[in-house]
Amino acid sequence: MSDKIRILLVDDHAEFRAGLRAMLQSVPDLAVVGEAADGSQAVALALRLQPDIILMDLQMPQLNGVDATRQIVYTSPHIGVIMLTMFEDDNSVFTAMRAGARGYLLKGALKAEVLHVVRGVVGGEAIFGSGLARRMMSFFAVTKPVVPADSFPELTEREREILELLTHYLTNQEIADRLSISLKTARNHVSNILSKLQVADRTAAIGRARTAGLG
Repeated sequence: MSDKIRILLVDDHAEFRAGLRAMLQSVPDLAVVGEAADGSQAVALALRLQPDIILMDLQMPQLNGVDATRQIVYTSPHIGVIMLTMFEDDNSVFTAMRAGARGYLLKGALKAEVLHVVRGVVGGEAIFGSGLARRMMSFFAVTKPVVPADSFPELTEREREILELLTHYLTNQEIADRLSISLKTARNHVSNILSKLQVADRTAAIGRARTAGLG
């Protein structure tokens, strides 16, 4: 058993897990060591089982695949998380990659492709599509906002960073994607910023920020 690649399956559809399990268990050097039906179960099992690979559904109720991946990689960075998705959605997969995922597979991928990605990630590779590679190049070509430390001392460092992003007219969802945080967290930060700056809306906050030299 020790020489096998140990895999944890995470998907909220039992039938899909069963089909994937049958495929993987037909390969001599692979072993399915556990299954989870949601992100919370995945986090708990990952900590206990310490698999080599997690095949993680992107969209799940309660704790989704991105947030589960973030928690798992934080506590067990050696685990290779591979996202499973129905559609080739570069935006979602890009967010998952920034959370720590190291590859992705479309549901329904052929056995040969599944094995290629699993073995590649175990070998230290990061395997993503060409569309995602272009997004990565675009993202990392953008310089991270530099916010003067003495600007708006009533704000936290994170809030100043978000205020800088607001000056570029990013939506809450775009801020969440850029910073790898949830949409709810982004909304809360923006609300706190408006409250601390004592302004009525985002436009007024942007005006104050630009006057202070941000943006």
